[in-house]
Amino acid sequence: MNSNKQLNLAEDGSSSEVIHLDTTVSPTPLKTESDVSQPVDLSAVAVMLQNDNKPSIQDIEKSTNEKPSAVSAPAPKPKPRFVPASRWIRFQLWFNTYRKFFTFIILFELAGMITAGLGHFPYAHENTGGIVIGNILAGVVVRNELFGRLLYLIVNTFFAKWTPLWFRLACTSVLQHLGGIHSGCSVSAVGWLIYNLVNLFRDHKDIAVGVLVMGVIVCVVIVFTCISAVPWVRNTHHNVFERNHRFFGWAAVIVTWIYIILENGYRNSRSSFAANSYAFAHHQELWLSIFMAIAVILPWTYTRKVPIHVEIPSPKVAVLRFDRGLQQGLLGRISRTAVLEYHAFGTISEGKDAKHHYMVCGVQGDFTRSLVNDMPTHIWTREVKFAGVGNTSTLYRRGIRICTGTGIGAALSTCLQSDQWFLIWIGSDVLKTFGPTIAELIERGVGDRAILWDTKKLGRPKTMELLAEQFYKWNAEVVMITSNWDGNQEMMQGCMQRGIPAFGTLWDF
Repeated sequence: MNSNKQLNLAEDGSSSEVIHLDTTVSPTPLKTESDVSQPVDLSAVAVMLQNDNKPSIQDIEKSTNEKPSAVSAPAPKPKPRFVPASRWIRFQLWFNTYRKFFTFIILFELAGMITAGLGHFPYAHENTGGIVIGNILAGVVVRNELFGRLLYLIVNTFFAKWTPLWFRLACTSVLQHLGGIHSGCSVSAVGWLIYNLVNLFRDHKDIAVGVLVMGVIVCVVIVFTCISAVPWVRNTHHNVFERNHRFFGWAAVIVTWIYIILENGYRNSRSSFAANSYAFAHHQELWLSIFMAIAVILPWTYTRKVPIHVEIPSPKVAVLRFDRGLQQGLLGRISRTAVLEYHAFGTISEGKDAKHHYMVCGVQGDFTRSLVNDMPTHIWTREVKFAGVGNTSTLYRRGIRICTGTGIGAALSTCLQSDQWFLIWIGSDVLKTFGPTIAELIERGVGDRAILWDTKKLGRPKTMELLAEQFYKWNAEVVMITSNWDGNQEMMQGCMQRGIPAFGTLWDF
C-alpha cells in the first residue's frame, strides 16, 4: 500500500493533512497456509498497512522470540533543509550595493590621492583639509533622518508604479544601501587625513607645533570612530558601537573645529597666531564644518522623552505602544537615557491618522530585557523616524512581505496600509507569543492576505517553496524579507536562484 501526504494550507495559516490510501485489492492466492481457525489480529493488520505490508520489528520478535540482527546498511542521511546556492550567487549577494558604493568611493578617492601625490592634482594637494571635511560631511548627511526621509519621499512620489520594474528595484537598492556612502566617505576621510599629515610633517619647519599636534589628534579620533563601527563590533557588541561611535564622532567634530581655527591662524606665520576673520570666512573648510556641525546637532533637536505603555504578552517579547500614527516602513530609535545608546526597531501603525503606533522588541540583550524587568512609563526617542527598505513598498503594484519572529515589527505596517501586499509570518505559536494587540491588528487590517505558519504545530516549513508559490499566486513584483541571518540567507539565495526580486535584512548599514 502506498501513502501520499498532501498538506492543505488555509488562508489563516492553519493546516490539515489529507492522506490518500492506495486501496487496490491484490489477487487472492489460490492456496494459503494460514490456519483459518486462528483469529485475525486487527492491530497487526493496521501496523502492516502503515508499513506497506511489511511486518514490524515487534511482529518479528513476537513470532521468533528473537531480536532481529542489526541492519548492515546504514540509514540514509536526512536531506538538508537548506542547500547553499552556487558561489556566483552568494558572491552577488555579498557584493551588494552597499559594498559597490564603498568600493567605488574608496578606489575613486585613492586615485585622487595618488594623482595629488604625483603632482597632477594641485587642488587636492593644496586643499586637503577641505576634502577631509567634505568626506566627513557626506558621511554624516547620508545618515541623517531628515535627509533620508527626503530622498525616500522624492523617489516614492515621482517613480511609484509607472516606471520600469528594473528602475524601481534599483531605486530601492540604492536607498537601502546608503550606508555604503557613509562608510566609504568616512574611511576616505582617514586616508586624506594621513595624506595631509605626511605633507604637514614633511614641511614641519614651516608649520606650527599646535597644528601638527591637532592634526595627529584629529586623525586618531576619526580612526577610532571608524574602528568602533566595523561590522564585527557593530553586530556582536552593539552597545559598545553605540556609545563609542557616537562619542568619538562628536569628539571628531570638536577637534576638527579646533584644527581648522589653528591651521587658519598659523597659516601665514609659524610663530604667531593671527585671527583674521575675513580670511577665515573665505576658506571652504569653515563652511563645510558649519554644515557638518548642523548635520550632527539637528537630530538631537527632535529628541523627546515620550510616554509609552509596555505590554508583555510572553517572556520573549515586549510590545511598546506610543501615541500618534505613522506611515509604513519607518524605524524608530529608542533609549532609556537621553544621550547613551539608541536601539532601532520597526514600527507598526495602521496609518498616519491612527491613535497609536507600536514597536515589537524581542527580549534578548540587556536593553530589551530591562523593558520586561523594569517596565518604563517614558522613553527617549527621536520624533522624526528614519525610513527603512519597507518604505519603498509604495513603488510596487503588488508584493510579498515575509518575516520570522520579531521581524513582524518591521513588516506588518506595509500590509496594514496597503491591500496589495501579502504577509507571510513564520514563528512558534506567534499569536500567543506576541499577544492580542498584534493578533487584532492582523485580523482587522490584513485578514485573508496572510499566512501565519506556526512552527510549534507544523514544524519548520520549506520556506522557499512556500514563498515562491505565494509569489506567483499573488502576482507579486517583489519580496521583502525580515529574518535572522540564516533565514535571510536561505530566502535571498533561493529568490535569486528563481529569479524573484527580493530585498533582505541588512546588517551593513
